[in-house]
Amino acid sequence: MFGEVRIEDIRLDTRSGDDIPALLIGLQYLCSDAKFRERLFALLDQYILPGVSRKTGRPGMEMWRILVTGVIRQGPGRDAGRLHEPVNRHQTLRQFPGHPKARDEYRYELQTIVDNVSLMGPELPAQVNALIVESGHAVAGKKPGAPLVGRRDSFVARTDVHYPTDVSLLRDAMRGLIRDTGRAAIASGIPGWRQWKHLSRRVKGLYSRVRRTRRARPADVEAYLDCCRVLIGRIEATIPDLEEKGVDCSRIRDLLAHAGRQAGQTRRRLLLDEVIPHHEKVFSMFEPHTRWISRGKAGCPVEFGVPVCILEDEHGFVLHHEVMWQGSDAGHAVPMVAAARERFPDLRAVSFDRGFHSPDNRAQLDDMLDLNVLPKKGYL
Repeated sequence: MFGEVRIEDIRLDTRSGDDIPALLIGLQYLCSDAKFRERLFALLDQYILPGVSRKTGRPGMEMWRILVTGVIRQGPGRDAGRLHEPVNRHQTLRQFPGHPKARDEYRYELQTIVDNVSLMGPELPAQVNALIVESGHAVAGKKPGAPLVGRRDSFVARTDVHYPTDVSLLRDAMRGLIRDTGRAAIASGIPGWRQWKHLSRRVKGLYSRVRRTRRARPADVEAYLDCCRVLIGRIEATIPDLEEKGVDCSRIRDLLAHAGRQAGQTRRRLLLDEVIPHHEKVFSMFEPHTRWISRGKAGCPVEFGVPVCILEDEHGFVLHHEVMWQGSDAGHAVPMVAAARERFPDLRAVSFDRGFHSPDNRAQLDDMLDLNVLPKKGYL
């Protein structure tokens, strides 16, 4: 295309503190080396619609453009909406997919980004990361067969949730229940839900009376729970009518289960003075994978999200990562080192913090590694 710049000749700001130039530098190096470029495009052929012909069908995005867009999405953790603006307006970024600087009016539609970037499964970024690590080791001067030294640490990928209490989580469940049931009932012509917005405001008002004081009054809690119980009964009676009209009520049933659980926990804690066991708690209606993570750090003793564990080598490259949906750091120490050694057999030594320690981990890692730095928990 006239005015298109070769990827090797694109000038990037190495002093920028933004994520985009740092990601583009890695892609630029891969494309400048013929060996890595061929392997990169072989991965794209293997993982992006391998059984679909490239010569027929409706127009979409080229594989290279899918990769560039997907990398920019994965790196800073953007969703499709936040990705839409830079791929259409960021001048340096648009040079990588092959758009010239001047007189280029091509724009990516939001749905085009959603449909094409979703073709990148979880395995493709992992394979591309391994290729980047291999090329980075070559730049860093690592000799073939030289031992690698790594360190393991974990951080919390925070979820977008408010501070969870049983009272507020019950409010979240009721808000979703009333909204979904009301809209579905009105669309299906089922009477009784014309004032669903008023009902939602009524629940919100009773919720505000419960949470306005540090110690909720039992009368306010009873009024709040009674209103929720009546509405739950109405919703349960409406579900059969909705299903007769062909409405999918699976989400409404899920929210009913959440509402029932939270109403019971609210009664037990505020009226019966019970302590709710940790394993019974849910910390978000809409992101149920959210975990309560006690970090014990000054200024941030508790975080809400999902812990992610990474294994990094001495050159600063991430060899392996794992999302810990369940369990603690100690339960993921040995499997993660074993998975990293499958891809990088030169990994000979790994250091951990004390959260990964257990007697079994000590014994197994001593057999797997030449040097296993695994301090014990507690004071020295």
